[in-house]
Amino acid sequence: MNPQKLLIASPVVRTITPQARVGLLRCGRDLWEYRELFWSLTLRDLKVRYKQSVLGFGWTVLQPLAFTVLFSIVFTRFIRVPTADIPYPLFALCGLLPWTFFSAFLSAAGTSVVGNGNLVTKVYFPREIFPLAVLTAACINFLVACSTLVGLMALYRIMPSVHILWLPLILLVQLAFSIGIGLFLAGANVFYRHIQALVPILAQLWMYASPIIYPTSVVPERWQLWYSLNPMVGILDGYRQALLLHRSPDLQTFLCAAVIAVTTFFAGYRVFKSLEDRFADVI
Repeated sequence: MNPQKLLIASPVVRTITPQARVGLLRCGRDLWEYRELFWSLTLRDLKVRYKQSVLGFGWTVLQPLAFTVLFSIVFTRFIRVPTADIPYPLFALCGLLPWTFFSAFLSAAGTSVVGNGNLVTKVYFPREIFPLAVLTAACINFLVACSTLVGLMALYRIMPSVHILWLPLILLVQLAFSIGIGLFLAGANVFYRHIQALVPILAQLWMYASPIIYPTSVVPERWQLWYSLNPMVGILDGYRQALLLHRSPDLQTFLCAAVIAVTTFFAGYRVFKSLEDRFADVI
């Protein structure tokens, strides 16, 4: 159903200038009231992405696979990268999948409010619906793409162990960190449109500052502490430890990532809600 028609038909539509809402419980209730709009926006994002696409969801699988092949050629034939006895294609793919999910969400979240200006300027509803709908669509793509990792693990005969139980917690930390940054970008981009142009550049630099194509062990000891302040280090390493190395994530690095993720989540939420009342005037 069209999100605009669904919003107009909703019995809980409110005025365009609400009182500021910063409580998470109130936010949860508001999101539940507008759950039909939320799912409508999520489905719309998925349909728009794959509209008139020959491969459909296949594009979600093709991108990380293509990079995996490229990195495998470079870092096994020309430059030797130690991967702790993990086959390099598996090592790279395990880092690329969560990173692709993260970077794709950031790119789409930044324009999620501005891109729905026709809805923002009409009636009130919780504006965080836009970046959260984008996140949900990105999660669906991520789960589909993970099928390639399952297949590659089966090919290399690497079976998961009990440490796979860490995965929900690792994913939760990644989601908290992603939402915090996504909310900040979505709100700030309404007022400073050049921010969205910077996101792809910063994401590319961030990628090489994260252990995607190389392990953390290659980082000099004197830089390890500063390096671990990048939350994606603990998150990406956590995935590899739990899935491929059959052990728990490094608690110090992962705890650092979790603390930064939770702090970013609350900070991004507060910034977004403090700007929310002015969205309609600026857009």
